[in-house]
Amino acid sequence: MTKLKDIAAHLGISPATVSRALNGFPEVGAKTRARVLAASKEFNYAPNTNAKRLATGKSGAVGMVFGSSRNLLMDPHFLDFLAGLSLVLSDREIDLVIRVASPGKQLEQYSRLMGNGSVDGMIVSAPLVDDTRIKALLAADFPFVVHGRTHDDVPYAYYDIDNDGAITDGVNLLTQLGHRRVAFLNGPQDMVFAQQRMRAFEREMGKRGNPVPAAFVCHDEMGEKLGYTRAAQMLDQSKTARPTAFICSSILQALGVMRATSERGLVVGKDISIVAHDDNLPQFHSENFAVPLTVTRAPIRDAANQLGRMIGALVDGGNPKTMQHTEKTDLIMRASTASVPEGDKASW
Repeated sequence: MTKLKDIAAHLGISPATVSRALNGFPEVGAKTRARVLAASKEFNYAPNTNAKRLATGKSGAVGMVFGSSRNLLMDPHFLDFLAGLSLVLSDREIDLVIRVASPGKQLEQYSRLMGNGSVDGMIVSAPLVDDTRIKALLAADFPFVVHGRTHDDVPYAYYDIDNDGAITDGVNLLTQLGHRRVAFLNGPQDMVFAQQRMRAFEREMGKRGNPVPAAFVCHDEMGEKLGYTRAAQMLDQSKTARPTAFICSSILQALGVMRATSERGLVVGKDISIVAHDDNLPQFHSENFAVPLTVTRAPIRDAANQLGRMIGALVDGGNPKTMQHTEKTDLIMRASTASVPEGDKASW
């Protein structure tokens, strides 16, 4: 197995210079660094992790903490996000440390990870409006990046999608097709993204004079089963009281709406229109559904890739204010949306 001193002997420089070059110390010239990197690749040199930690004072790892109430292994969004994030971090030789905390114990895990030096930075997912995790990280001046954001003007690094624009596009499309009775299956109410989407839905429906009954809105975990249950309750109302269209925060909810629609002898794309947000999960291709689904799309894998690069840059001393990105969504119209049926054109 090649050792650091072997590379030093091969290049005719000191082991200390090789170590500094591999660890990015600024006093090493660009030409010397390039020679060291080329030789380490040629000899398949893998640096000793413990030695690297001693040299840099860094752990070579970043952390994430999730609540135990979430069944992560059953969540396709989490699995695809984790796969993308792990690949990016691996390319940067950064390990990912995951902790699961019982309800109310997440901050303790954050304090432990920050305090014992086991991670150099944190990745925060699913931010809340008043997020104590973010407050603690800011107070500790600890490197972190957020998948989402709590407000428009924040001091930390984040990668978000344009939740407002996604719902606005959905409402615009459906109302242009003549729909006035539009239901909204949203995510959990305490999540920032869900509140952003709800504000957009109420605003855009209100602009057009379309009432939004309380029974037409729900805030749930975004799965097929609850999507089915909520849609079934709404579609079991009388023909003049039920929705003619649904906007879903996830394609999993949309699958439930499709099932409830079919069981009631209704046809998606004819009797009922559906628009959903699509994270472009590899297990669920919305264009291949029984009725191809109209979506607003922003791949969650893109978020994972960008967040991985951001946290690496932050750990290296980057400025968080230069790492703030809101990705626009693409509206893709397919067969699940159509003009409101002739008999449903009447107003409330």
